[in-house]
Amino acid sequence: MVATDEAIALRRGLAVAVVPRDFVRVTGPDTVTFLQGQLSQDVAAVAVGGSAFSLLLQPQGKVDAFVRLTRTADEEVVLDADAGWGQAVRARLERFKLRVRCAVEPLDWRCLAVRGEGSSVVPPPPSGTWSVVAETPGVDGFDLVGPSPEPPEGATRVGSDAYDALRIETGVPRMGAELDSNTIPAAAGIVERSVSFTKGCFTGQELVARIDSRGGNVPRRLRGVVVATNVIPPPGAAVVAQGKEVGALTSVGESLELRAPVALAYVQRGVDVPAEVLLRWEGGEVPARVEALPLVS
Repeated sequence: MVATDEAIALRRGLAVAVVPRDFVRVTGPDTVTFLQGQLSQDVAAVAVGGSAFSLLLQPQGKVDAFVRLTRTADEEVVLDADAGWGQAVRARLERFKLRVRCAVEPLDWRCLAVRGEGSSVVPPPPSGTWSVVAETPGVDGFDLVGPSPEPPEGATRVGSDAYDALRIETGVPRMGAELDSNTIPAAAGIVERSVSFTKGCFTGQELVARIDSRGGNVPRRLRGVVVATNVIPPPGAAVVAQGKEVGALTSVGESLELRAPVALAYVQRGVDVPAEVLLRWEGGEVPARVEALPLVS
């Protein structure tokens, strides 16, 4: 259960959460040119000290990994991904690294998510720790990454349940839950923050560009779900509209902002939001409402 003080601190106070992430360092004279052809983001446009989100795509345009890149030096970039996906990032890069002068290696770093209105007055981190763009858009804050980042003084420590509720409220997909090798980026709503359409070619570009040119129409789209009771449904519960199964829950949490259980779900394109639905699973059924993301702005 999410504690009230944790939920308040994440938006209106100063909160810190440990976010499990895997880190990979790419370093060498060809680092930027190599990654420019592999990542959907414009790596060359990111200044040293800067960061941005990006995609590693299959040649067919589906997701291998959703990553954040941090330019730590002229010839060095650190990539981080959801915990358990670092090896997949390394394997994907190594598979395309032909006659390229750069090394790809795991990095023993950690990530602290600093959130809340109080984050605006937190002093810069010490040398060796990087302040990078937060994964939860629309919420004040940043992430601290490095070998041993320290939480800001006076920050409320929040647990994984509170942070995951914030992730769901802001519509941030997670590898293994909302994102996998079958995911079309436009369906997950992450193209705008992770793809450059002006930098030139990158692996998987064709599908992303084609869907964008057609207005982003995809068969299903990631939506938010607000449950109408205090019953928390399980991931995988079916979303039923007008007697027809139109989607399934992928992540579930408890939002104190909305005073209700909340979820993410891929829902068929024909369902106009907001839409009243039923969530159905073995042994249970609850009414709910499908909404556009973010659930809380």
